[in-house]
Amino acid sequence: MKLPKTANRYCPYCKIHTPHRIALNKKKGARTMTYGSKIRARRRGSARGLGNMGRYSKPAITKFKMTGKKMSKKTDLRYECTKCKKQHMKNKGFRAKKIEFK
Repeated sequence: MKLPKTANRYCPYCKIHTPHRIALNKKKGARTMTYGSKIRARRRGSARGLGNMGRYSKPAITKFKMTGKKMSKKTDLRYECTKCKKQHMKNKGFRAKKIEFK
């Protein structure tokens, strides 16, 4: 997907529309103790307790099937105001395999 390097956007700090530089931030990895991983552990037979009790390295049992990975990650676009140099994010990212700034 091709995006422009700059866009005229509303700055919540200046409270006016100003040109913004668009930058792509790197998304962080998945968290280990999420709700889905706890459900997976419970179905695998590992009781939950303090920490993971060393049981998250075991292979999954094949009685149940959870959905696979998504093909792309959601974008994390940061908009930097050229006037006040402050950054803010778009509140909703979109899925794209590759993002290119032109």
